[in-house]
Amino acid sequence: MDEIDRKLLRVLQQNAKTSIQELADRAGTSTASVQRKLKAMRADGVIRKEVAVLDPQQLGLGVTAIVAVELERDRLDQIDAFKRKAREDRQVTHFYCIAGDADFIMIVMARDIADYEAFTHRFFFADKNVRKFRTSIVVSTEKTTLELPI
Repeated sequence: MDEIDRKLLRVLQQNAKTSIQELADRAGTSTASVQRKLKAMRADGVIRKEVAVLDPQQLGLGVTAIVAVELERDRLDQIDAFKRKAREDRQVTHFYCIAGDADFIMIVMARDIADYEAFTHRFFFADKNVRKFRTSIVVSTEKTTLELPI
Protein backbone atom coordinates (compact mmCIF):
# COMPACT_ATOMS: atom_id res chain seq x y z
CA MET A 1 0.00 0.00 0.00
CA ASP A 2 1.52 3.30 -1.08
CA GLU A 3 0.77 6.89 -0.11
CA ILE A 4 -1.66 7.35 -3.02
CA ASP A 5 -3.68 4.36 -1.76
CA ARG A 6 -3.75 5.91 1.72
CA LYS A 7 -4.89 9.27 0.33
CA LEU A 8 -7.69 7.58 -1.60
CA LEU A 9 -8.82 5.64 1.46
CA ARG A 10 -8.75 8.73 3.71
CA VAL A 11 -11.03 10.57 1.26
CA LEU A 12 -13.36 7.59 0.79
CA GLN A 13 -13.70 7.13 4.57
CA GLN A 14 -15.11 10.64 4.77
CA ASN A 15 -17.33 10.34 1.69
CA ALA A 16 -17.67 7.10 -0.28
CA LYS A 17 -19.57 9.00 -2.99
CA THR A 18 -16.53 11.09 -3.94
CA SER A 19 -16.17 11.02 -7.72
CA ILE A 20 -13.29 9.24 -9.44
CA GLN A 21 -12.18 12.58 -10.89
CA GLU A 22 -12.08 14.26 -7.48
CA LEU A 23 -10.23 11.27 -6.01
CA ALA A 24 -7.67 11.51 -8.81
CA ASP A 25 -7.26 15.27 -8.28
CA ARG A 26 -6.82 14.93 -4.52
CA ALA A 27 -4.39 12.00 -4.83
CA GLY A 28 -2.43 13.58 -7.69
CA THR A 29 -2.90 10.70 -10.11
CA SER A 30 -4.98 9.72 -13.15
CA THR A 31 -8.58 8.54 -13.08
CA ALA A 32 -7.49 5.24 -14.69
CA SER A 33 -4.99 4.70 -11.86
CA VAL A 34 -7.67 5.46 -9.25
CA GLN A 35 -10.05 2.98 -10.86
CA ARG A 36 -7.37 0.25 -10.93
CA LYS A 37 -6.38 0.91 -7.32
CA LEU A 38 -9.98 0.89 -6.06
CA LYS A 39 -10.76 -2.30 -7.96
CA ALA A 40 -7.70 -3.99 -6.43
CA MET A 41 -8.50 -2.76 -2.89
CA ARG A 42 -12.06 -4.06 -3.20
CA ALA A 43 -10.86 -7.42 -4.54
CA ASP A 44 -8.26 -7.71 -1.75
CA GLY A 45 -10.82 -6.87 0.95
CA VAL A 46 -9.11 -3.63 2.00
CA ILE A 47 -12.41 -1.94 1.16
CA ARG A 48 -14.95 -4.31 2.71
CA LYS A 49 -18.12 -2.42 1.83
CA GLU A 50 -19.46 1.04 1.15
CA VAL A 51 -22.48 2.02 3.24
CA ALA A 52 -24.67 4.92 4.31
CA VAL A 53 -24.13 6.03 7.93
CA LEU A 54 -27.52 6.69 9.49
CA ASP A 55 -28.59 8.87 12.43
CA PRO A 56 -30.03 6.52 15.10
CA GLN A 57 -32.00 9.31 16.81
CA GLN A 58 -33.85 10.20 13.62
CA LEU A 59 -34.73 6.52 13.18
CA GLY A 60 -36.22 6.22 16.65
CA LEU A 61 -33.26 4.42 18.23
CA GLY A 62 -32.86 6.48 21.39
CA VAL A 63 -30.91 4.00 23.54
CA THR A 64 -27.37 2.79 23.01
CA ALA A 65 -26.19 0.20 25.52
CA ILE A 66 -22.64 -1.03 26.05
CA VAL A 67 -22.90 -4.53 27.49
CA ALA A 68 -20.19 -6.70 29.03
CA VAL A 69 -21.12 -10.40 28.92
CA GLU A 70 -19.71 -13.37 30.81
CA LEU A 71 -20.61 -16.87 29.73
CA GLU A 72 -21.17 -19.75 32.15
CA ARG A 73 -19.19 -22.42 30.35
CA ASP A 74 -16.12 -22.55 28.19
CA ARG A 75 -17.40 -25.22 25.81
CA LEU A 76 -16.57 -24.31 22.23
CA ASP A 77 -20.00 -25.26 20.86
CA GLN A 78 -21.75 -22.98 23.37
CA ILE A 79 -19.37 -20.11 22.70
CA ASP A 80 -19.89 -20.54 18.96
CA ALA A 81 -23.68 -20.59 19.43
CA PHE A 82 -23.54 -17.34 21.42
CA LYS A 83 -21.30 -15.70 18.81
CA ARG A 84 -23.62 -16.78 16.01
CA LYS A 85 -26.66 -15.45 17.89
CA ALA A 86 -24.97 -12.06 18.43
CA ARG A 87 -23.79 -11.76 14.83
CA GLU A 88 -27.31 -12.45 13.56
CA ASP A 89 -29.21 -10.10 15.91
CA ARG A 90 -29.95 -6.76 14.26
CA GLN A 91 -29.99 -4.87 17.58
CA VAL A 92 -26.34 -5.83 18.18
CA THR A 93 -24.33 -3.35 16.13
CA HIS A 94 -20.84 -4.16 17.46
CA PHE A 95 -19.65 -7.40 19.00
CA TYR A 96 -16.16 -8.02 20.37
CA CYS A 97 -14.58 -11.08 21.97
CA ILE A 98 -12.25 -9.64 24.60
CA ALA A 99 -9.59 -10.61 27.12
CA GLY A 100 -10.27 -9.32 30.62
CA ASP A 101 -13.10 -9.38 33.13
CA ALA A 102 -15.77 -10.25 30.55
CA ASP A 103 -15.87 -12.58 27.57
CA PHE A 104 -17.61 -10.19 25.16
CA ILE A 105 -18.49 -6.52 24.73
CA MET A 106 -21.57 -5.65 22.73
CA ILE A 107 -23.08 -2.41 21.53
CA VAL A 108 -26.86 -2.74 21.42
CA MET A 109 -29.31 -0.26 19.90
CA ALA A 110 -32.91 0.02 21.14
CA ARG A 111 -35.89 2.33 20.68
CA ASP A 112 -36.16 3.02 24.41
CA ILE A 113 -35.45 1.41 27.79
CA ALA A 114 -38.47 -0.89 27.49
CA ASP A 115 -37.19 -2.11 24.14
CA TYR A 116 -33.74 -2.70 25.65
CA GLU A 117 -35.31 -4.59 28.55
CA ALA A 118 -37.17 -6.82 26.07
CA PHE A 119 -33.83 -7.43 24.33
CA THR A 120 -32.20 -8.51 27.62
CA HIS A 121 -35.00 -10.98 28.32
CA ARG A 122 -34.83 -12.44 24.83
CA PHE A 123 -31.07 -12.40 24.45
CA PHE A 124 -29.55 -12.89 27.92
CA PHE A 125 -32.10 -14.24 30.37
CA ALA A 126 -33.35 -16.88 27.93
CA ASP A 127 -29.77 -18.14 27.39
CA LYS A 128 -28.65 -20.56 30.13
CA ASN A 129 -25.04 -20.08 29.06
CA VAL A 130 -24.98 -16.38 30.07
CA ARG A 131 -23.54 -16.12 33.59
CA LYS A 132 -24.04 -12.37 33.86
CA PHE A 133 -24.10 -9.18 31.89
CA ARG A 134 -23.45 -5.58 32.88
CA THR A 135 -25.02 -2.72 30.99
CA SER A 136 -23.88 0.87 30.65
CA ILE A 137 -26.37 3.17 28.96
CA VAL A 138 -24.84 5.88 26.78
CA VAL A 139 -25.87 9.32 28.04
CA SER A 140 -24.35 11.28 25.16
CA THR A 141 -22.33 10.35 22.11
CA GLU A 142 -19.23 12.51 21.96
CA LYS A 143 -17.56 10.73 19.03
CA THR A 144 -18.43 7.86 16.77
CA THR A 145 -16.63 7.05 13.57
CA LEU A 146 -15.91 4.25 11.18
CA GLU A 147 -12.79 6.06 9.93
CA LEU A 148 -9.53 4.23 10.59
CA PRO A 149 -6.43 6.28 11.54
CA ILE A 150 -4.45 5.76 8.33
